[in-house]
Amino acid sequence: MFTLLKKEGSARRGEFATPHGTVQTPCFMNVATCGAIKGALDAYDLKELGCQIQLCNTYHLHLRPGDELVRQMGGIRQFTGFSGPVLTDSGGFQVFSLAKLRDIREEGVTFRSHIDGHSIFMGPEESMRIQSNLASTIAMAFDECVENPAPRAYAERSCRRTERWLLRCKDEMERLNAKCDTLNPKQMLFGINQGSIYDDLRVENMQKIAELDLDGYAIGGLAVGEPAEDMYRIISAVEPFAPADKPRYLMGVGTPVNILEGVWRGVDLFDCVMPARNARHGHLFTSRGIININNAKYETDEAPVDEACSCPTCRRHSRAYLRHLFKAKEMLAMRLAVIHNLWFYNHLLADIRCALDEGRYEAFYREKRDILDRRI
Repeated sequence: MFTLLKKEGSARRGEFATPHGTVQTPCFMNVATCGAIKGALDAYDLKELGCQIQLCNTYHLHLRPGDELVRQMGGIRQFTGFSGPVLTDSGGFQVFSLAKLRDIREEGVTFRSHIDGHSIFMGPEESMRIQSNLASTIAMAFDECVENPAPRAYAERSCRRTERWLLRCKDEMERLNAKCDTLNPKQMLFGINQGSIYDDLRVENMQKIAELDLDGYAIGGLAVGEPAEDMYRIISAVEPFAPADKPRYLMGVGTPVNILEGVWRGVDLFDCVMPARNARHGHLFTSRGIININNAKYETDEAPVDEACSCPTCRRHSRAYLRHLFKAKEMLAMRLAVIHNLWFYNHLLADIRCALDEGRYEAFYREKRDILDRRI
């Protein structure tokens, strides 16, 4: 399912074949949490912007409209109109980040909905059943995401529990995929590496879950407040023990420079709400660095957001017009800004793939990492 086409150091250029299409890696997955990109973009916009994989969230879709309803509508791809692969996050991160009251036990987690407060139970089997109803291409295993830094003793207990939960996820997915009425009987399963910021726990966990021969392996529990240096250290520590013939996914990451660093360390897949969220506040990524379109200096600026960009926003509109839309609080402001940022991310990954194809990624990485995080 994963073909390694080329390597440059630890950086990898590959192809990931899924039941719903082949993905060129490294790849950025666009986050459509509830089946849509915040900022009024739909699945058809995503295809125009170069998105290869749409990411949707199990927790949110379970709460509304409900995974049974999505199943009735033919699954998440049919429901949203996205024709390519869709990855669903397991809901584990949201359980631990959004639920103020929760009870974690071996069976799973009891928590209260952040929408109306009603009690919900979710464990490995429930997460797999919900994701089977959603009929996503890739389902993520149900895990416990701990805060960083977590006390070592708790991080170790949590790590062991996540390993046991993964075994249950695998068994339940095999059962669900074998049912005659399953919408996607070829649904894939990714395991999640945990262990907080402790290198030895991370390595031991990756070694254990690698034995399960899953469809892919994610590094979770990072980019949740720890220094970037800790994240990079953990990726470098874990990478030698991640199966070389399976895709590697760094969850919830990140800035353009985080992505450059992740690719440099052997990561294939990324996702983050940052490009859309920042865009909705007027913070735009460009080839020269980050701009805040709300600044007064753009009031009469006739140039596009990024003169090196060919996204629909940059082809058609000026900085002055986009700034006006934000100041007037027009919904169109968010849409045009999100279009630009997602185009930027998807085409940054295309440029990374091109650099890897041509054997010049190290030079590309060293040139871009000092530019892309610069605030103009």
